[in-house]
Amino acid sequence: MTVSGVRFWDSSVGRKVLMSLTGLMMVLFVVLHVIGNSTIYFHWLNAYSAHLHALPALIWAYRVFMLVVLSAHIFFAVQLKLENVEAKPLEYVCKRNRSATFASKNMIWTGVLIAIYLVYHLLHFTVQVVNPEFSARQHMDALGRPDVYEMVVRSFQNLSISLIYIFAMTVLALHLTHGIQSLFQTLGMNNEKTMPLIIKAGAITAIILSLGYISIPVLVLTGVLKG
Repeated sequence: MTVSGVRFWDSSVGRKVLMSLTGLMMVLFVVLHVIGNSTIYFHWLNAYSAHLHALPALIWAYRVFMLVVLSAHIFFAVQLKLENVEAKPLEYVCKRNRSATFASKNMIWTGVLIAIYLVYHLLHFTVQVVNPEFSARQHMDALGRPDVYEMVVRSFQNLSISLIYIFAMTVLALHLTHGIQSLFQTLGMNNEKTMPLIIKAGAITAIILSLGYISIPVLVLTGVLKG
């Protein structure tokens, strides 16, 4: 795909658009994931997990797709960050930083922390090599299904694991706060009148999603969710 003789992804605008589109896909994943996780409140988590894994080909295709999306998002984010560092004079950067938010100034670092957490999270709940004694594959519920509910609850009864999870979800909220706003800007879906609303809506959405995740370890630590 070319624009005026230049490949779309080789232009700064093209990379921003692709980063925004991959970001949108990941926001949708975060929404779907928190909805799926919320089944734990009703003790439906094992049934939800069993239904998902009844379609292994689909699950693996989706995992590969999301890996490609995540890799592309990281690749374009790093490229754009390096370009911005090289292109902007120091004085301009100083002026811009006066109006920049903490979230916007630290997008690359919150992104790095989220990526590190994703590796840990996959090793913990997908590969199940972290705390293997709680592995759902090694323990079945009364219906003979992998006991994902018990694995999650027993894991979050460990304060250190819960704090890692809560910290990571707080970082995610910071990343999404600016990321959602930036997405609308890049795709040209904003103007002077709507931008304040988009900023507020993005922040509220980020907070709600983060709290949706954080509520699980909190409810486990307070004894509301028990194994």
